[in-house]
Amino acid sequence: MQKKVSNINFILKASIAAFGAYFCMYAFRKPFSVASFEGLSFFGIDYKILLIIAQVIGYTISKFLGIKIISEMKQNQRIHYLIGFILLAELALLGFALVPAPYNIVFLFLNGLPLGMIWGIVFSYIEGRKATEILGVILCSSFIISSGVVKSIGKYVLDTLHFSEQWMPFITGLFFIIPLLLFSYLLEKIPSPTPSDILEKSERKPVNKTERIKLFKQFFLPLTLIILFYVFLTIIRDFRDNFAREIWDAIGYQNSTSIYSISEIPIAVIVLLILGAFSRIKNNKKAFAYYHHILILGCVAIITSTIAFQLQIISPILWMVVSGFGMYICYVPFNGLYFDRMIATFKIKGNVGFLIYIADAFGYLGSVCILLYKNFGQPELSWLDFFVFCMYSVAIIGIISGAISLTYFNNKYKAAMTVTNLSYEH
Repeated sequence: MQKKVSNINFILKASIAAFGAYFCMYAFRKPFSVASFEGLSFFGIDYKILLIIAQVIGYTISKFLGIKIISEMKQNQRIHYLIGFILLAELALLGFALVPAPYNIVFLFLNGLPLGMIWGIVFSYIEGRKATEILGVILCSSFIISSGVVKSIGKYVLDTLHFSEQWMPFITGLFFIIPLLLFSYLLEKIPSPTPSDILEKSERKPVNKTERIKLFKQFFLPLTLIILFYVFLTIIRDFRDNFAREIWDAIGYQNSTSIYSISEIPIAVIVLLILGAFSRIKNNKKAFAYYHHILILGCVAIITSTIAFQLQIISPILWMVVSGFGMYICYVPFNGLYFDRMIATFKIKGNVGFLIYIADAFGYLGSVCILLYKNFGQPELSWLDFFVFCMYSVAIIGIISGAISLTYFNNKYKAAMTVTNLSYEH
């Protein structure tokens, strides 16, 4: 009984620390997206699109750098990087406020550059544990909830505090500096994985360049397919996030401040309950297979809800909730949980940082490309129609990638078990 209480206390403290730290990060990244910057365009491109592209390019470069930095990061370096990167991002927002458009676009690039590292740092505190699923899902729910909440706070800063659209992101960030320092301190208080954690989930350690290349070659086909799927997931998730105002306006919620939070909270709760239940599955191979089933079911939810919305069978808000659930039930596992079980299943000596960041790097690169395509390739297409097109695309790709990857990993596991049994017999 005492052990159970101790485990609950650990999960509670660790989840609060991880959730809070990443929640705070969003206050430095996403507030600007609730501003419309109406009527502004430069170089033939909408100003808001330029801002989003600049930040995402910085975020993308950060992800490519993170393939090395995060996978090789030592434990005693984490808190310094975490606080330092966030403060650099806030300084960039100050530059964005002080420098006039369009020259302030470069500060959104500088804002995204350090923030891309934060996820890998925070997740490194909780990976490789029996409770990683629960902790990981709670952490992942932070970016579902925080995106909407931060937008609501940003709109409050605009509408109630009457700051300009240029100053709003910096002011919003100021509210979260002290909470960030508190949650960073709490992260450092999380104890290292126990011997039983290591036995069940395998030891996590830094991986060098040679080890990273070897790992990718070993699982080239499924990783390539999964990364392709994740690229499209990132595109649609980032598009839904950055253009939430335009999408909600198009479906009739122009004057709602709270809709950004109200629509995301039920998604976070449902995703939390479903994926959190995976922590009860002790068999890593079985849990890893179930993740593929979840991916396919999430894609089915996206397709069916979008068809129902277009046929006016369901309301716009129900469509956004159900399709958002389908998207996030697919997106969330790739932020550590899926790769955590993969490492445990195949007894890979390393950490999830490399796998997360190689997926994220190409994911955000795809996000930049799709924004440019929308602006130059399909300028006449409405934000809503473009969003619907992307939803269908990601769902179809996800079903195909999930099915092929599941088959490959099953065969790979059977082959590994056969070799192990033969070695044992000899």
